[in-house]
Amino acid sequence: MNINKYRKQGIVAACVLAMTSLSGLALAQSATSATPGTQAAASKPGSKREAAAIKHVNDSVAVVRKMEADPGMNKLLQTAKGVFIVPTYGRAALGVGGSGGAGVLLVKGADGAWSDPAFYNIGGISLGAQVGAESGPVAMVLNNDKAVNQFMQKNNFTMSADAGITVVDWNKTAQGTVGTGDVVAWAGTKGLFANVASIGVNDIRFNQSMVTDYYHQTVTANDIVGGKVKNPQSDALKQALAASGSGPTSGSSGAGAAPAGMGGSGAEAGAGSGGATGGSK
Repeated sequence: MNINKYRKQGIVAACVLAMTSLSGLALAQSATSATPGTQAAASKPGSKREAAAIKHVNDSVAVVRKMEADPGMNKLLQTAKGVFIVPTYGRAALGVGGSGGAGVLLVKGADGAWSDPAFYNIGGISLGAQVGAESGPVAMVLNNDKAVNQFMQKNNFTMSADAGITVVDWNKTAQGTVGTGDVVAWAGTKGLFANVASIGVNDIRFNQSMVTDYYHQTVTANDIVGGKVKNPQSDALKQALAASGSGPTSGSSGAGAAPAGMGGSGAEAGAGSGGATGGSK
């Protein structure tokens, strides 16, 4: 009898232990199922950076409208392959170069539609011997694939004659033949470029963190320009550019969504692992 009693007690204890184990497993599975949500929350883009990205895009709309008021700029935008806008360029330091700012790159597709923005930082603008340049909005109109490809193929680069890219001052160009350079630099502040003929833009870097926060996933400049990701927050900017560059020759320049050499690995290596196939915000 004692043996049977102990057997029964042992069976009861085993059942209790089994039930306890199953309960612990259920709790663990519950915790595991909650993990993705937790990770998603933890990986959610930082609100400050995302807000900053949205502000850059919104501020760029005002820059485009100011450009539109500049006689002749509409014609230039009609045939442009892309545009790089820095809504607020910092006051230049003494000497060559100086403090820069954050900018957005948009590229025109074969159908004449503008891409969503890719974010870049610039180190400064070189104006030769010019010192003490004022701050203000700056835009770089990219006239050909060569200029666009600089952004696509390199993570840290310079646009200047020494780098094989001619950047001309809009004030000078507007007085002569439009489109004489690979890039036409426009400034919203009178005298920002001191009316010098040739300009250099230094230390241009793809801003992966801001791009990730804006699109809520890690993508490359090629992904953005190729239309693989969208953010409705950029619609107003794209519409403003479309309106500014509207006309009988708008989109007729054959600017493709993927200019020659855009598939190069340089920008992708510096701009993140990429390959996103969706992710509309």
